[in-house]
Amino acid sequence: MRKPLQTLLIKPAGPDCNMACTYCFYLEKELLFPESLRHRMSLDVLEEVIRQAMKQSESQISFIWQGGEPTLMGLEFYQKCVDFQQHFGSGQVLGNGLQTNGLLIDDEWIRFLKSYNWLVGLSLDGPQHIHDRYRCTRDGNGTWKKVTACAERMLAADLAVNALTVVNDYSVQFPDEIYTFHKNLGLSHMQFIPCVEPDKDDPSRVLGFSVPAEEYGRFLCRLFDLWMDDFSGLEPATSIRLFESLFYTYAGHAPPECTLLAECGTYVMVEHNGDVFSCDFYANPEWRLGNVKDSGLSEMLNSERHRSFGRRKKNLPDECNGCRWLNLCRGGCPKDRLQGHGVKALNHLCSAYKMFFEYSDERFRRLANRWNKQFQQSNEQGEDRTGGQPTNAKIGRNRPCPCGSGKKYKRCCGV
Repeated sequence: MRKPLQTLLIKPAGPDCNMACTYCFYLEKELLFPESLRHRMSLDVLEEVIRQAMKQSESQISFIWQGGEPTLMGLEFYQKCVDFQQHFGSGQVLGNGLQTNGLLIDDEWIRFLKSYNWLVGLSLDGPQHIHDRYRCTRDGNGTWKKVTACAERMLAADLAVNALTVVNDYSVQFPDEIYTFHKNLGLSHMQFIPCVEPDKDDPSRVLGFSVPAEEYGRFLCRLFDLWMDDFSGLEPATSIRLFESLFYTYAGHAPPECTLLAECGTYVMVEHNGDVFSCDFYANPEWRLGNVKDSGLSEMLNSERHRSFGRRKKNLPDECNGCRWLNLCRGGCPKDRLQGHGVKALNHLCSAYKMFFEYSDERFRRLANRWNKQFQQSNEQGEDRTGGQPTNAKIGRNRPCPCGSGKKYKRCCGV
């Protein structure tokens, strides 16, 4: 079955960044491009990426701009991006997401992002003592004050802003403090990213800033309690990506988070020079699919190399294949399987996920049953009033669309 081109992850400034976070895995990717110390996408490459994406996609396409730090490209670059999208588009549902550290975001940036309805993912690890532990500039200065000030300005402008929070060996100790900080700041949409970085000298071990599995399990359990405590009926006051993705599975839909799918490969990543890779965690020569100047994006997405990359996720150890939670985690992200990528190694976070699934399973089941029952009743009542046409009850923007498509409501009937 041919995969539709729906999502592109684009790194227009490659691995370049105006920060030097201790735990960043992508800064070293500059070794892939030794011909230059400065990496910037040309307008010719940008135009070709946009042209192919708009011509080869179907009803919807999402562009995720990240790095490195994507704002190093300057605002004029993204204005050209919008111009190309409008020029080559043909009625698709279009989304743009900017993942940024926030240091270069000023009022002009905010007006642009607001004008074109861009989603912003802001890297913010929580209160100052947590954020500044690892998220520093090259000279060692903390960035928390500038980043929180940026968050406040964007939220005041009513931008859609998500908090991107790395969970490491230190921050894992403070689930209450981080959750409450984000919520009080106004960042009700949160994504928590576990830090797992193998030691290159001993791939069976992780580096010291990586999150310990048992502690991460306890972090998730406590975070789940906080999330559930903030529900009003069937609507949560906050959105936590992992929990909402798991809810999709419990409600009978495919989860939107790639780590919870049976196979990888739902998108491709485009580097600043037009090189295309299967995933940014696997930006290496083995998983280079081609270049947009020579091959089509849809062609590379459906290539045998990319499909083989996706199938590798199913290469699980016996312990996984016999696990009661396999339908939920699907082995987790392959990058977190230690002792080398692609081998039958157990995920570093396996014990964390087992702990969390055991803790949350009953409440997830009850929540999904109530949600499915409510929408069934709502549609039945709507059919009675409208002669067979179901009506839509209030649906959270990140919840699965009740039409059964498996997409988020905001990307389907809620458009």
